[in-house]
Amino acid sequence: MNNIDDFAALLRDEIGLSVTTDDLTRDLDEVTGWDSVHLLTVLMALERAAGRPVPMAAALEAPNLAAIYQLAVDA
Repeated sequence: MNNIDDFAALLRDEIGLSVTTDDLTRDLDEVTGWDSVHLLTVLMALERAAGRPVPMAAALEAPNLAAIYQLAVDA
């Protein structure tokens, strides 16, 4: 995963969320199909792709998917 577009593709392909890069900055409750179980799945997929842990406490406070992606980049 090299960029935000790759992250959107990961969400579509591995998680099954129908999102575009524009959706990544929407509040999580505005993302079609999003529920709290997706957070754990997204974190696991990000950790696998990034090869390092993503801080769950910070992810729980993230307002949108772009912020969760940034946690993986900054980790």
